[in-house]
Amino acid sequence: MSGTAQIGVTGLAVMGRNLARNFARNGFTVAVHNRTASRTDALVKEFGDEGTFVAAHTPEEFVAALERPRRLMIMVKAGDPTDAVIQEFAPLLEDGDVIIDGGNAHFEDTRRREKELRERGIHFVGAGISGGEEGALHGPSIMPGGSAESYASLGPMLERIAAKAEDGAPCVTHIGPDGAGHFVKMVHNGIEYADMQLIAEAYQLLRDVAGYSPARIADVFRSWNSGRLDSYLIEITAEVLSHVDAATGEPFVDVVLDRAEQKGTGRWTVQIALDLGVPVSGIAEAVFARSVSGHADLREASRHLAGPTAHRLGEDEAAAFSDRVEQALYASKIVAYTQGFHQISAGSERYDWDIDLGRVASIWRGGCIIRAAFLDRITSAYEARPGLPVLLSDKSFAEEIAAAQDDWRTVIATAVTQGVPTPAFAATLAYYDSLRAERLPAALTQGQRDYFGAHTYHRTDRDGTFHTLWGGEKNEVES
Repeated sequence: MSGTAQIGVTGLAVMGRNLARNFARNGFTVAVHNRTASRTDALVKEFGDEGTFVAAHTPEEFVAALERPRRLMIMVKAGDPTDAVIQEFAPLLEDGDVIIDGGNAHFEDTRRREKELRERGIHFVGAGISGGEEGALHGPSIMPGGSAESYASLGPMLERIAAKAEDGAPCVTHIGPDGAGHFVKMVHNGIEYADMQLIAEAYQLLRDVAGYSPARIADVFRSWNSGRLDSYLIEITAEVLSHVDAATGEPFVDVVLDRAEQKGTGRWTVQIALDLGVPVSGIAEAVFARSVSGHADLREASRHLAGPTAHRLGEDEAAAFSDRVEQALYASKIVAYTQGFHQISAGSERYDWDIDLGRVASIWRGGCIIRAAFLDRITSAYEARPGLPVLLSDKSFAEEIAAAQDDWRTVIATAVTQGVPTPAFAATLAYYDSLRAERLPAALTQGQRDYFGAHTYHRTDRDGTFHTLWGGEKNEVES
């Protein structure tokens, strides 16, 4: 069938296959293609009753199956494989056609590809997609970048297949030009790292300080999930903690090797934050925590290091401590999201993307891994004040953290005295205290820099740039 498919998907591993099925289930005719033809045929044979698929075994067949303007989604490994597929298909396309990269590409690669293809008259959309294989099939959160023209062509289709928030709004929006979509997806993943680490630290505190079993901690997380911490990650944490290993009869969490892996998007978030000069300390500590967990030799060589004597709490004390951990977790999560939104704002300014932070929060309310009930409130905060300098300056969040801060501090102090590592809890609190401090010790740091490197400084009492002649009479000169 020539020119009948509204969209095509090439790369039919789990994510690509499920996105193709999602499009078909929503009434679109979908051309499907894979370098290994047997995978194409297997998809049509197994899922052909879900909608209309057009199997294509060559790039030429694939492109011929697409109606104009052609919409071609690439679902292959990021990096060189994506470039290879673009080089294979771009010569077969015409002005106005659209290539969509739905993988976890680095946003700078997306910016390069968008520029190169724009010069050839082809639209390139870097679309961040969150929700895993289940989200891809049933409705993900989608973060497309690229031209406004490409979204006019593609947007209505993405809105059909995207997750829907509780108010029915589709969890997709045009993020901004060139690499904006993949940038926002990168930061989403950085927040995800922080969120997961904070939850893990809460679990460890309930285990080691309160003395709770994994099953009991699962119950605690279920209770938290019925309140302000309601989120996908809290929900699945309870499921993981309540699961019992069939082979040993032990809690599943106790038979899993304690080494957390990573694919790189969290590292990218921290690296780019450093380039932008944006403090994302909670996210950074989450990335480093995974790194520490993977250094088995380093950890094994350090088992002999001294620590404090552990003190288990009584039942009433443990219950009170559990409530404090909930406060600390909530406050720390808000700070992690604050840092992520600050990074998106800084990236938007650096690359002239004009990203609407309220819309970003809105499309994260469903489908994605970090979906959470409080994203409704984050959306409202940015809608009410589009120029909100930092999420913590929103009145309702500021009041909640003010109410939580005593318990937050107590939890971290307890962790320190009990020797339980809580790097993300501690980093988010330090960030909070840094923002609210009237003066920071950076004045001393700048004085040191001027002493050894004549880097100059600014004064609090008058304008200008100054340097002290430290090697002589310590006279001050205007620089």
